Amino acid sequence: MIIRFSVIILLFSLCISTTGIAQKQNIKTKPQEKVVVTGAQDREYWSNLLYKIASPVILNLANGTLKKNMPVEKAPGYGLDDTKVTYLEAVGRTMAGIAPWLSLPDDGTKEGKMRKQLREALLKGITHAVDPNHPDYLNFRTEQQPIVDAAYIAQAFLRAPKALWEPLDSVTKKRVAEEFKALRTRTGAYNNWLLFAGINEVFLLSIGEQPDPVRIEFAKRKILEWYQGDGWYSDGPSFSMDYYNSYVIHPMLVDFFKVLSDKKRIKAEDYETAVKRMVRYAEFTERFIAPDGSYPPFGRSITYRTAAFQALAQTALMEKLPEYIAPAQVRSGLTAVMHRIYDGCNNFDSNGWLVLGFCGHQPQIADYYTSTGSLYMATLGFLTLGLPADHKFWTDPASDWTSKKAWSSQPFKKDYHVDY
Repeated sequence: MIIRFSVIILLFSLCISTTGIAQKQNIKTKPQEKVVVTGAQDREYWSNLLYKIASPVILNLANGTLKKNMPVEKAPGYGLDDTKVTYLEAVGRTMAGIAPWLSLPDDGTKEGKMRKQLREALLKGITHAVDPNHPDYLNFRTEQQPIVDAAYIAQAFLRAPKALWEPLDSVTKKRVAEEFKALRTRTGAYNNWLLFAGINEVFLLSIGEQPDPVRIEFAKRKILEWYQGDGWYSDGPSFSMDYYNSYVIHPMLVDFFKVLSDKKRIKAEDYETAVKRMVRYAEFTERFIAPDGSYPPFGRSITYRTAAFQALAQTALMEKLPEYIAPAQVRSGLTAVMHRIYDGCNNFDSNGWLVLGFCGHQPQIADYYTSTGSLYMATLGFLTLGLPADHKFWTDPASDWTSKKAWSSQPFKKDYHVDY
């Protein structure tokens, strides 16, 4: 009896459900019009988002309140001394990502005013960072980790020398150089860390200081030995399937080789080969972007979020994209990524600082070397803001990226292997 009653109830529910579906199908709805977003709107979104990410670090450093106000969240099992490394991490990584944008000339737009504010604040903050008597003096002198984050400061100076290096006063410049030289008392891991030591030395070379040629040569030789082919380097003797080719290896190697090429320390062809390999890797990362703007959360350090696209962003910034990848295609893909990861996930605390995680607060996925300062690698995905607003990257109509073409039955270019 109970079974029969249950069957009757189930059949009655199905009838109601079917009727409801039929009623819905008889309702005629007006098709929604597709919203067209311009490149100017994309740029406004990018610049506002980068300002949101970078301003807590830069403005607090300028005000002498970085160590006072920056929260320090650490991964489970964190293995470093956070008080000695996390603040330099935040500053160096933010500088490297924001440098191309700050190098643009001033103008009266809202974006221009934000740039000017951050550039002036950062110049002031740099003086604090290397002043031993200042509360926000940053640690270059102990621990291994500062080798890494000094390298991002070096990369920022190399990316925007006229905006971030030349305006500094002579005392600050001397102090910066001395802090970089102090890094030579330590060594790091036998992997991408060699590049950090190398770029620190070529930065010194670029400002007229005597570099350590051994650190430069060792980094150059080992990274080239670790090239695996088809645009991929191993991170040390063993290959790791992760985003470190974008977080570090391709962009830093290209910037490292650019200085060496300009100083006639390597052949121009060596630099061009490094660029071609980065371009090939950028093709892969463009294809990683799914139609909805998501991308695979694999490998180490995925808490660095949009830094996964640094190589693609730098390739576009250098105007080296392959012919079949239109600049607007990259803009549209990266904009989709930013909307997906920053609008769709709550990645900020109540005071605007980044939190540990990939899509929201997920501290369990953070690595043992990750703290709040580490997360500002995310700014590296915004390098293409260094292209002016009237560049075709920003002015061309939106364009579907490769995976969006593939999954909507549009023609798209098949992939291939390269031998360089």
